[in-house]
Amino acid sequence: MTEISRRKFIKTATAVAASSALPLFNVGHAQSKKITIGFIALTDCASVVMAQELGYYKEFGVEVEVAKQASWAATRDGLLTGDLQAAHCLFGMPFSVYSGVGGAAGKELPIAMILNNNGQAITLEKEFKAAGFDPVKVKEQVDARIKAGKPPTFAMTFPGGTHDMWLRYWMASAGIDQSKVGIITIPPPQMVANMKVGNMDGYSVGEPWNGVGVAQGVGFTHITSQQIWRHHPEKALVLNKEFSSRKDDLKGVMRAILKASKWLDVSSNRRAAAKTIGSSRFVNAPAEVIDARLEGTYDMGEGLGVKKFVGDQMVFHRGGLTNFPRKGYGIWFLAQYQRFGLLKSAPDYQKVVDTLILEDLYREVAREAGLKVPDDAMNPIQMTLDKVTFDPKNPAGYLAKHKI
Repeated sequence: MTEISRRKFIKTATAVAASSALPLFNVGHAQSKKITIGFIALTDCASVVMAQELGYYKEFGVEVEVAKQASWAATRDGLLTGDLQAAHCLFGMPFSVYSGVGGAAGKELPIAMILNNNGQAITLEKEFKAAGFDPVKVKEQVDARIKAGKPPTFAMTFPGGTHDMWLRYWMASAGIDQSKVGIITIPPPQMVANMKVGNMDGYSVGEPWNGVGVAQGVGFTHITSQQIWRHHPEKALVLNKEFSSRKDDLKGVMRAILKASKWLDVSSNRRAAAKTIGSSRFVNAPAEVIDARLEGTYDMGEGLGVKKFVGDQMVFHRGGLTNFPRKGYGIWFLAQYQRFGLLKSAPDYQKVVDTLILEDLYREVAREAGLKVPDDAMNPIQMTLDKVTFDPKNPAGYLAKHKI
């Protein structure tokens, strides 16, 4: 081989090797940019799922895969390890984990935005039917069971999560002694099956599992979460800490979910959404059950009639009022942990909410989306059930009056 031919061969071989390596590099780069968002089989995963189904993630330049999770504990672990970049998640979970109630204390799971208000409930077994919607009568039945040596057991979905707080707040307002009943953790999609076989006497969970419980005859809807706290924070877009620094990608995800949230609050779109999320890929529940409660029409079960929750059924946007992650909400959850004995001493409230709630990021995204940001992050919170006012600027004053 002449020197010229040899140089030409080496040049050609080098070029071929370089070109064959390029696809491998590009594939790896694409994988690193892919965003996996976890969700649990609940109606309020709708904005995360519909943002994908409607093509909004692509519209805002992000490559997203939504991935069903088995439980909230699995969601927490996926976020902490980085297997998930973000998740449809209980608003209370980051505070629970950081404070050590529901995970390794000090682990940060930042909150980018709130996904929905309302739409959870407490379902009681048929034996409580005589009590109906009266919590005092429920207490009488609970006390009778305790006296007979058969204390009831109630289920929620994650220690310190929203469903745990709605259950405990309801029990406190009814005067039920939480130390004398069982409180267990069950993943949302498993609630109805566990009630059927007698593992608990009531459960606190999101839809559609209260509606499904009614449809399958395992119990009745005793109280909805909007009757406990109207327009309460429920699920949030919670992040893997490292992903929170990928600002452009994160903003694209948030813009897509905000657009889907707005779409979901158009009543005529809810039936289509119910059909989509009801499929086995997502919630795996009857579309008609999902749709009825999305529309605010609740068959309460056990012949107790139909109640209308129009205006305070599950909502996803409310002109942006839903989605702003208020620090005062985080302080409310931390105060309840103390109130109910999950925390033995006061946390540094302001430090915790400043660490976990990305208010400034949300303000930036909202501004780019043309949304007005509410000016009420630390306003007093009026509870609906017992009319108690919580001032996030003075949690100690609240606890002095209401600790149980």
